[in-house]
Amino acid sequence: MELLLYRWSTLVQVTSDLMIALFFVVLSRSVGRSELRAWVGGWMANLVALAITVGFWLLQPRANDFFAVVTFGYTFAKNLFIVLLVCGVARFAGRDARRIPWMPLIAGTALLSLVVAAAVPSIDVLGTVESLTIGLGLGVGTVFILVARPPAYGWLAAGFAVRSLLATGEGTVFAMQVHSGSTTKSPALAEFVAAHSSFDTGAEWMMALGCVLVLYRTIQQELVRSNGELQSARDELQALLDRDQLTGVFNRRALPAILRTSQVYGATILFFDLDDFKAVNDNHGHHVGDECLKRFARALQESFRSGDHVVRYAGDEFIVVAPGIHAADVAACIELVRGHLRFTPAGNPQIDFSVGIAQLSADDDPEAALRAADEAMYRDKAA
Repeated sequence: MELLLYRWSTLVQVTSDLMIALFFVVLSRSVGRSELRAWVGGWMANLVALAITVGFWLLQPRANDFFAVVTFGYTFAKNLFIVLLVCGVARFAGRDARRIPWMPLIAGTALLSLVVAAAVPSIDVLGTVESLTIGLGLGVGTVFILVARPPAYGWLAAGFAVRSLLATGEGTVFAMQVHSGSTTKSPALAEFVAAHSSFDTGAEWMMALGCVLVLYRTIQQELVRSNGELQSARDELQALLDRDQLTGVFNRRALPAILRTSQVYGATILFFDLDDFKAVNDNHGHHVGDECLKRFARALQESFRSGDHVVRYAGDEFIVVAPGIHAADVAACIELVRGHLRFTPAGNPQIDFSVGIAQLSADDDPEAALRAADEAMYRDKAA
C-alpha cells in the first residue's frame, strides 16, 4: 500500500513539474527575457531529479555503487533547482547576471552532492538529509526574497516559505523513521512519507505562480517607465518645436494653443513690431539684427509676469498674451520694456518699437482679437 501511494504521489509530482518546466520553456521563448533562464534551468533540474527518482524505483538496483551515483545525481539536480530559483529572484531584483558567481555556486552544489552521496547509506537517510537541505535552502531563499523585494514578490515568497516548511516537515518525519528503525515504524508516518510528493506539488505551483507574477509586474513596470520616458521625450520635442531657436521664446506654432488657454479667463494681447528693423540689418548686418531680436525678447520676458506668454510671431514681430492683467499693469510693463532697451551695448543700434493692444474675452474669436491688436500696432506706428 505504501509503495503504491509513493508511486502515485511521485507520478503526480513528475506530471506537475513536467507541465511547469514546459510552461517556463515556452514562456521564456515567447517573452525573450534573459532573467527567465535561471528559472527555466531550475525547473528543468527539478524535473531531472524526479526522473532519477522514477528510474530508481523502476529499476530497483542492488549495487551500492549504483545507489551512490543515483544519490549524487538526485541531490545535485535538486540542490541546483534551489540555487537557480534563488538566482532567478536575484535577476528580477535587478542583479546583473555577470555579478552572480555561477561557477562557484554550481561547483559548491556539486561538492555538497558528492559529500551526501558518499555519506548516505539508505533511502531514509537520503530523504532526511535532502529534505532538510531543501528546507534550509528555500528558507534562505524566502529571506532573500523578502530582503531583495522584487516586483510583486508576495506569492513567490509564500511559495518558497510553504515549500520550505513542507521539506523541513518531511525531513523531520524521515529522521523519525530512521531513528525508530524498521520494526517500530509508525503507519501514519509511513503513509505521510509515501504521499509527501503530492503535498510538494501544491507548493511548487505556488512558486511557479509567484514566478509568473514577478515577471508580469516587472514587464508592467518597465512598460510604465518606458511610457513615461516616451511622454517626456514627446514633451521635450514639442517644447523644441514650439520654441523659436534664435530668441528662445515661443514661436508662431505655439500661439493658437496659448490663445485658447488664455481666453478662458480673459487676456490682453499686445502686438509688438520693431521700428525700422530693416535698416538695422542693412546698415549693421544680420548678426547685429539677430542680437537686437534677442535683446528685445529678453526685455519682454523681464518686463512681463512669469505667467505671461512671449511669442515671436514673424521676423521682428512679437506678441505677448497676458491673462487677467489690468490696463494699468499693461502700461507699466510697456514702460519697463522701454526702460530695458535704453541701455544699449556699445556698437549696437537703439531699439524702438510700436505696440498695439486688444482684449480677448471668453466669447471672442482669438483670430479677430489678434487682428485687432495688429491693426492697433500699425496705428501706433503711423502716429
